[in-house]
Amino acid sequence: MTAVVADNRQALAQRLLAGAGSKGVALSELQVERMLEYIELFNKWNKTYNLSAIRDIESQVDRHLLDSLSVAPHIDADHLIDVGTGGGLPGIPLAILYPHKRFTLLDSNGKKARFLFQVKTQLNLDNVQVENRRVEAFQPDEPFDAVISRAFASLKDMTDGCRHLLGDDGVFYAMKGIYPTDELSALEKNYKVSQSYPLQVPREEGERHLLVLTP
Repeated sequence: MTAVVADNRQALAQRLLAGAGSKGVALSELQVERMLEYIELFNKWNKTYNLSAIRDIESQVDRHLLDSLSVAPHIDADHLIDVGTGGGLPGIPLAILYPHKRFTLLDSNGKKARFLFQVKTQLNLDNVQVENRRVEAFQPDEPFDAVISRAFASLKDMTDGCRHLLGDDGVFYAMKGIYPTDELSALEKNYKVSQSYPLQVPREEGERHLLVLTP
């Protein structure tokens, strides 16, 4: 490893540690190493697979890793499915943080699924399962404790399209920007917001929220 590469990796590690620490999220040395390996793979594959419009790796640490980790203190479920995960967000960072929780990453895009298989293999993420299919076609062997996503266009689409994935006491974790008042008004009346958490991501402006919805 050249000195330049080593210095840049150390700077990324400090950026990640400081950002996570500001959210009360403690990362071990191994977790930092795995998250950096993931974001380096993400950055490399992004050049040909268009995983994200964000091209520089420093911003990817903020907008992808730290954005994903911002919800971590509020995740109580043990068996989760990340629907429309794309390049593995927020599923991969959360799976690295919580090795004893189980994560299924679902996306219908074949290229993105191939990337996720590579990440799972290279990082030895035994708690991750990758599913390359559309959500309406996926019938899990056992129901999930929670559906999480930051990719759905609306809360109604999320709840309508993913209800069959949840167990009786399951919840939806919806990562949103501004508080989605209009989207909430379009939900079926049997859904309620059990919790709403404002989120802060270092160096990122704009509102962010995590909504916990229960059927």
